[in-house]
Amino acid sequence: MADKSFPNPHEIEAIPGTEGWERMYPYHYFFSTKDKEREAYENNTFWFNDALHYPEPLYPFDIIWDEAWFLGLSQFNTRIFMIPPVYGVDHRIINGNVYISPVPITDPEEVQKRIPLFMERAGYYYENWDRLHEQWEKKMTGIISDIENLEVKQLPAMEDISVVKNGIGTSSGYELLKTYDKLIDRGIRCWQYHFEFLNLGYASYVTFVDFCTKAFPDIPLQKITQMVAGIDVILYKPDDELRKLAKLAVEFDLGSHIGDDTKNVEDVIAALQSSENGKKWITAWEKAKYPWFNISTGTGWYHQDISWNDNLNIPMSSIRIYIKKIIGGHNIDRPMDQIKEERKRLVHEYRGFLKTDEDRQTFDQLHGTAELVFPYVENHMFYVEHWFHSVFWNKMREIAAIMTDHKFLNEPEDIWMMSRSEIKEALWDLVTAWATGTKGYGPLHWPEEIAWRKGVYQKFKEHPPIPAVGTPPDVIAEPFTIVLWGVTNESMTAWTKLRKIGDPDKVNEIEGFAGSPGVVEGIARVCRSVEDIGQLKENEILVAPTTSPSWAPVFQKIKGVVTDVGGIMCHAAIVCREYGMPAVVGTGQATTIIKSGMKIKLNGDTGRIYIER
Repeated sequence: MADKSFPNPHEIEAIPGTEGWERMYPYHYFFSTKDKEREAYENNTFWFNDALHYPEPLYPFDIIWDEAWFLGLSQFNTRIFMIPPVYGVDHRIINGNVYISPVPITDPEEVQKRIPLFMERAGYYYENWDRLHEQWEKKMTGIISDIENLEVKQLPAMEDISVVKNGIGTSSGYELLKTYDKLIDRGIRCWQYHFEFLNLGYASYVTFVDFCTKAFPDIPLQKITQMVAGIDVILYKPDDELRKLAKLAVEFDLGSHIGDDTKNVEDVIAALQSSENGKKWITAWEKAKYPWFNISTGTGWYHQDISWNDNLNIPMSSIRIYIKKIIGGHNIDRPMDQIKEERKRLVHEYRGFLKTDEDRQTFDQLHGTAELVFPYVENHMFYVEHWFHSVFWNKMREIAAIMTDHKFLNEPEDIWMMSRSEIKEALWDLVTAWATGTKGYGPLHWPEEIAWRKGVYQKFKEHPPIPAVGTPPDVIAEPFTIVLWGVTNESMTAWTKLRKIGDPDKVNEIEGFAGSPGVVEGIARVCRSVEDIGQLKENEILVAPTTSPSWAPVFQKIKGVVTDVGGIMCHAAIVCREYGMPAVVGTGQATTIIKSGMKIKLNGDTGRIYIER
């Protein structure tokens, strides 16, 4: 029986000093008692904090991606592929933190009606996966090219004479509004494409998991994930490029020129220009940048998650880690052969347990489909959350610079405190004032409002979110909730235990998901950002809310990984398995309980972490 003690969502009080915070976010995200039907639905539903995607409260603008996947995921489940057991995922917000709940289909007849529709529609995608995926990549690179080439132009004091002589018929003010609309449209469309394949990828995977757990009742979930591990995906390509550059630097004997982190990247490049090998290395460095340095230093969901291109000292620092390892005689390649051999062994072993040809045929078919779709489950993130988002955030900063010039903002970074609809309204204010030669109202309103919002946001950050609200079901069976977010009856029980202990300093054992096999002991280092990652020392254990693909180079230094959020199919678990790194994911509150410097033992086979006090 699941724990029933989560608070009523309608009884959560505003944090003192944040009253009125709701105006920062879309109105339909709030829990409400205005309508009895909605109130009953919200009370009887289990809502968990989506810390997998949002380890921090959302800025008003950054909620754009939540809105985008709210629509994207739900439409493909409910209206396009007709996934039988579940509709979409509903969203709410409390104190800047997003809470979500998958909407199950409870009528068995409705589930049965949807099965043939799903088989026809999803079946078409599975049968034509390679062709449709190639088409998808063209759509994604096209939309990224669209915003890379999007020009955000200043408003001139007087339009160029070409506007007259070419009979253009529109002004720079109109073009600015159009540019903003195009930027937002491309962002939303990008997320439409994001879910074209993703739900099918997870559906295929959870179908394979379902078959295996029924056919082999004692099989750990981790063994099933290992049956599709060791597959090359482009999300690891940025890290591959860094390792190639490190090897090239060692081959050309450039290690001393590249130096350590006290040397700025610009100085390093200037020094390398003095030799032929140095110039060859710079050519390789420049070639690696596009598109691979468009990798975010965080999850890519927040505007502050800068890319490697935004700070080239970050990839240079990672190259230095690899150079040091190579010179020290270590192999810096991922243990692909070992992972593939283990995958082959597990598939052979468990297939051998099946009694009938029919079961073996089903196993082969489901495993083959899971292998087919698995690369997309990882690859889409590079195109969307990393490459597209990295370009998008910087285009928004160009819009913000114009608003700052016109005194609507005190500084460009203030734009994240406005929602996308508020920015559109403010731009209308700005361009009509520009057009009429008067002062807009925005400078009288937005700087003061944004100052208040900054204070509210800071209070949100100072108050950790409640892990869940509402009424949990007796049994959590919705597959995405389990494999992606790591929310299960067991994890809720673990959350309850931690709440009962109360004082984090009295917790000696934490439970999570066995993300990647292996047992290690070491000193913990709690990292919440790429700046914290720079403090990691040799043989420490990384403890983080979640991980980023761009952190892969530090895997050369550490022994293991612990995360707050995620299930067996979350990115952190996948990437740790691919790098042969022991990991426990979905612990709930590891970053709150574990402090840097503590000695911990991580068991990636059982999902348990022991703290030595």
